[in-house]
Amino acid sequence: MINKSKEILIFKNIEEITGFAVEKWTDISEKAIKDRDRFTVALSGGKTPVVLYQKLSDKKTLPWGKTDVFMVDERFVPYENDENNYHMINRILLRHVKIPAKNIYPILTSHPSPRVSAERYEQDLISYFKTQYDKLPRFDLILLGIGEDGHTASLFPDIASSEEDGHLAVAVSSPDITKEERITLTFPVINNADNIMFLAAGVNKAKTIKEVVEKEDSLLPAAMIRPQKGKLFFLLDESAGSLLSESIQ
Repeated sequence: MINKSKEILIFKNIEEITGFAVEKWTDISEKAIKDRDRFTVALSGGKTPVVLYQKLSDKKTLPWGKTDVFMVDERFVPYENDENNYHMINRILLRHVKIPAKNIYPILTSHPSPRVSAERYEQDLISYFKTQYDKLPRFDLILLGIGEDGHTASLFPDIASSEEDGHLAVAVSSPDITKEERITLTFPVINNADNIMFLAAGVNKAKTIKEVVEKEDSLLPAAMIRPQKGKLFFLLDESAGSLLSESIQ
């Protein structure tokens, strides 16, 4: 543990990571519903959370009727495309639980451009959380991954949009010009969450994890996830956490 708001937890494998994540999801959702009668969560795509979504799909007794699901980011590809994050999350998780359609807030890619998709999603966030532009949504839980390059959500190193703090959601061009454009929540929105969980597995993430966790002045996007008042969890397998100093494990 680094401080009261930041925990680094290392598990044997992805199965143990996701088991813990389901427990935290359960605890956080119960508290949120007790306090406000709703639980708000933003989900990420990628390979690492797939096992978590599979486990959650079996949790039929979770309060899905009072759970509102948002997206952390999305690739600007049609819903039918396998690269579409919402398509994956819907196929693996949402179709298998009793969550009303009105509780699901995808980033729609049927709009004319990524910019328009971002603008419409921002309006969805403002409407749901009843915020003004000088205020921010407050999610109960946000699930994030970490790329080998240190990106998280679709906030990439050296991309100007990553520093955009005037909006809740923005369109982003991938550093790889062969990749599709994306829409993502911004740093201020993510950092305003009550709970943020990073899920990371694999030795290919170890060097990046070390910098994100240990280097205070790192400019990697994942290192810039610093909750204002909430809690930050790093859920790592042994390989991803293999380079971390023993003092912080």
